[in-house]
Amino acid sequence: MKWTSATWNFSQVRKTFQSASSVGKTFMVLSTSTLALFVLIGLGGVLQSRLMSTTSPVSSMKGLAASVTNQFFIDMLGMEVPHLNKDQKKFTFSQHNVFHFAFQMMTNINPSDPKSLVASEVPGMDLTKSTVLVKGSENNPSAPYDFNPGSNNLEAEAKNPPLPTPSIEPTPISSVSPSPNAVGQPPKTAGDNIAFIYQTHSNESFLPELKGVTDPDKAYSDKVNIISVGQRLAQNLERDGIGAVHSSTVYPSTVKGFEYPYSYKYSAKTLQEAVASHKDLDYFFDIHRDSGARNKTTATIDGKEVAQVYFIIGGKNPNWKKNEEFASKIHQVLEAKHPGVSKGIHAKEASEGNGLYNQNISPNSILIEVGGPYNTLEECYRATDWLAEAISEVILNAKKVDAPADTAKKS
Repeated sequence: MKWTSATWNFSQVRKTFQSASSVGKTFMVLSTSTLALFVLIGLGGVLQSRLMSTTSPVSSMKGLAASVTNQFFIDMLGMEVPHLNKDQKKFTFSQHNVFHFAFQMMTNINPSDPKSLVASEVPGMDLTKSTVLVKGSENNPSAPYDFNPGSNNLEAEAKNPPLPTPSIEPTPISSVSPSPNAVGQPPKTAGDNIAFIYQTHSNESFLPELKGVTDPDKAYSDKVNIISVGQRLAQNLERDGIGAVHSSTVYPSTVKGFEYPYSYKYSAKTLQEAVASHKDLDYFFDIHRDSGARNKTTATIDGKEVAQVYFIIGGKNPNWKKNEEFASKIHQVLEAKHPGVSKGIHAKEASEGNGLYNQNISPNSILIEVGGPYNTLEECYRATDWLAEAISEVILNAKKVDAPADTAKKS
């Protein structure tokens, strides 16, 4: 019996040891897997940081973080704090919203919007989609909205001649006549023309300036249009001592066989001609008008109505990060001096717009949308004056940084 008992006890010990060994192996496998996971995450982070300048802003975590709303964090707290979430329909982590999010993340199709089923296959169809890179401080956040006009959208202009252009008469591609600055000194850029302003969608106009036109989809004119805003920007830059060149080309009326989808190819030719004629150009501004409703493009500041501005970055540009850095500097100055004017910096892919916007010409090239079809030119001019002030400050600060290097080269 003793021998049997000893044998039984040894058998139990062996089973216990085998069980412990199995648990240990499982623990080791789990530990190794966890370590490998963290190593992969770390390597992925390093790889992402190195590729950030070439990856699309749409996949950037910065874009994702900027688009997360305050309600998201409130709902996270609501998972731990009873009664914080009273409206389950709006609860971020409800069954409906979680399914909606997961489905859209895996398929890029919005279950609430059937159009999204084909939007990814038709370039430019999803015109309201953009990735927020930098949010503005204004109280009415919204994405820029593009509208592609058809060939018959200018019929109203033929029947109802537009009003004369107020204040500013557009000029061809040439240097803007310098305006004397505050102290009567020569331009701070030593007479060099370093800024180029043009308008790819040159006939985008404003309903208050068009006689008899009430449809925002027909707010287009060959005579009264966004070119006046670009000219205003050029004049202000000159007044601040920034040598500027402005193009007043109206593509629909000057390009034979004009087709709207090729607008950026037409303006690319304008850029090439400008660079060939003015060797010092370093900053490029494509001025547009948004297509959103008035309450999405207007702010009241100091008791006056002001058109708001969007900064658009092309995600198809492999060096988009440099362009975003330039836009961010202007946005920050504008926000500091006139909070609420800027609606932030947005990125768009080819499926959401042009995707490149000719921004590969320079890291200092950006697209700026000023106001919408319901804004007046006066409201756009107010915004443009402040925009020019911010651009001038950024450029002149950059020139101060570059000055020692330039002096060394000359010596």
